[in-house]
Amino acid sequence: MATLEMPHVSECSVSSCSYNHDGCHAFAINVGGTNGTADCGTFIPLSVKGGLDVVSPQVGACQRSDCQYNSNLECTAAAVRIGAGESSDTANCLTYSKA
Repeated sequence: MATLEMPHVSECSVSSCSYNHDGCHAFAINVGGTNGTADCGTFIPLSVKGGLDVVSPQVGACQRSDCQYNSNLECTAAAVRIGAGESSDTANCLTYSKA
């Protein structure tokens, strides 16, 4: 089985996420969502900051099989950007593009 290097989270502008302090500090994020949104499933809206001190966050899994970058539920984009969702308690994968 071939090993695939997962795309990195190149940007996260969701300041209300516990993993975002001067960039994403989660080891990996998951993308899910319904009805045309690609939600960051790792988003946690707490005042406590979490994650690793030194990290290069990546996409762990993508459940949006309708995205042009999704191949067998793996993200094939070069990198992903995460930004605010439609409500204050969500974050979205801004790289998502419907196939």
